Amino acid sequence: MRKAIVFSSGGGVKSGRTIAAHLFQSRPPGTDYTGPVMKIRNRLNPSNPCFSFEFFPPKTDEGTENLLKTVEELAPLEPGFVSVTYGAGGSTREKTLGLVTRIKQTTGIESMAHLTCVGHTRDELREVLQQLEAAKLDNVLVLRGDPPRGQTTFAPTPGGFRYASELVEFIREEDFNFCVGGACYPEGHVETESRDEDLQHLKAKVDAGLDFIITQLFFDNAFYFDFVERARRVGINVPIVPGIMPITNVEQVQRFTRLCGATVPMRLGLQLDRVKDQPDAVVQLGVAHATVQCMELLSRGVPGIHFYTLNKSPATRMILGALRSRS
Repeated sequence: MRKAIVFSSGGGVKSGRTIAAHLFQSRPPGTDYTGPVMKIRNRLNPSNPCFSFEFFPPKTDEGTENLLKTVEELAPLEPGFVSVTYGAGGSTREKTLGLVTRIKQTTGIESMAHLTCVGHTRDELREVLQQLEAAKLDNVLVLRGDPPRGQTTFAPTPGGFRYASELVEFIREEDFNFCVGGACYPEGHVETESRDEDLQHLKAKVDAGLDFIITQLFFDNAFYFDFVERARRVGINVPIVPGIMPITNVEQVQRFTRLCGATVPMRLGLQLDRVKDQPDAVVQLGVAHATVQCMELLSRGVPGIHFYTLNKSPATRMILGALRSRS
């Protein structure tokens, strides 16, 4: 059995030192998550939370080799799972399928493919799901997807789906045995008129059969805690995993926040502005901020933490190292 390093937080607010002392414990004896079936929902437990990493399919062979090196560097940390994104309109379909399969086969880490509605008919989506099933992948993250480049509004593919909730329903109706995850926006989706409206769209996905949710990135934990509270009030009771992206590049984070509507706290923004021309200082600040975020999230009993790695390992490894050093 493969031993794993997991977050452990037992409820109630603990000191950073107390939390960090439990961050790198082994999984409970007799638990094997590398067997033929590993449902991510079974790893998401506030009393024993896990961490996970997101990657995206590179466009070049060199990028792929660099990503595989990143995976190799992060594998010793033994995450609960990793996920691989899906390009617009299925543009990275084969690369996504190839990467999730290769990562699971070579590292034993459960690998989850993202799957979007964009550019696919029902039959094409069924084929992708069958390929994932044949590769013995047990989990899939379902998304509507963004409009193709050059388009400002989403238009469903003829014979496809308009909403992610419809794809979730399709997976359940077709009797695929996947653990199905979805995405959410703590600060509200940029296309919705209100956060309450966005929450109702999420409720529809959960009612259709989602097993867990991963949030879009955020830099102020207050948005996450408020979102979870509001979600519980409307009957969304599945695990909600916070998504954390360590800031390593000021221009990059500005672009991401414009796309997803995330807010950079004023103090953090001012600090970044002062060091924006000092790459090492930006990374140091970004790692420090993300570490503080993680400590608070763990102290409040989150079921896990999902890191947006941008295919690079140093920042994530530094965060986990900082958490460990506090024990």
